[in-house]
Amino acid sequence: MSYCTEVKRELLQSCPQARHCRMAALAALVSVQGGLTEDPEGKVRFAVPSEGGADARKYFTSLLKTVNISLELSAGPETEESVQGKGRASRSTKYILRLPAAGDLIGKLSGLTVSDGQQPIVREDLLTRKCCLRSYLREMFLNIGSVSDPGKVYHLEFACSSEQQARQLMEVLRRLGRQPRLSRRKKYHVVYFKEAEEIVDVLNLMGAPESLMKMENSRILKDIRNNLNRRVNCEAANIGKTVDAARRQIEDIRFLEKAGILKDLPKNLRIMAELRLEFPDISLQELGERMEPPIGKSGVNHRLRRISETADRVRSGG
Repeated sequence: MSYCTEVKRELLQSCPQARHCRMAALAALVSVQGGLTEDPEGKVRFAVPSEGGADARKYFTSLLKTVNISLELSAGPETEESVQGKGRASRSTKYILRLPAAGDLIGKLSGLTVSDGQQPIVREDLLTRKCCLRSYLREMFLNIGSVSDPGKVYHLEFACSSEQQARQLMEVLRRLGRQPRLSRRKKYHVVYFKEAEEIVDVLNLMGAPESLMKMENSRILKDIRNNLNRRVNCEAANIGKTVDAARRQIEDIRFLEKAGILKDLPKNLRIMAELRLEFPDISLQELGERMEPPIGKSGVNHRLRRISETADRVRSGG
């Protein structure tokens, strides 16, 4: 089961308690369905998250009671085909609920939204309370939202069918203290977050504590892994620098030895050169500890630098 499926199944486990929150959630659901009409069988068709199955049916039935609608639902999976780029066909399964179009059902449901010819959006008077904003956000994610596996990449998005719908969603998120971003992807207006902290906040607002904790655990493991990799890379780089420096020092010492100059160096430099030849792989600190008397790392570095400067002068004929 994907992480996104886990999030949606968790969100479907509970329905808003207050009637005004259920109204906001039902209005959000209606808004993503577009204009409500009867199908050839005389039923109103709703596509709900396929991840939910029976939970989606139970959840939707609870929402319908908000507007005093209690009807038997026929429900089942339905596979739709869509054509992607370069003529590739894509098959996706949605869980479809069909309601008998009895009485003023369509009128009651359609009255929860407003439209200026684009995709309907939720009536503003249904989004006046913070709790209603959260119910709206939860319902929008259930129907048009997705979130990536936090172990791979941080990304949460809502694929809105119209700019008007995207703008309303962004305004709701801003009123809840979030700062979403917006981009255009083919026919969709995508409202999204790419920072882990932002996604955690959105999960919290929607009411998905278990999924939130799983993401936090994934973040901790990823941070530990990244820190460990950085330390390993840093240590490897330092080892590489140490090895390169030691190699250059030995080359300078052997050059002076071959030129017959090594024996004429001051005693402290000659001893240091002999130690470096004897112990080519040890650190500067370890070299200093082998001196009599021992000297510090800076003292070792100073003497080796003087040896290298002497080799450079000889090479240049100075």
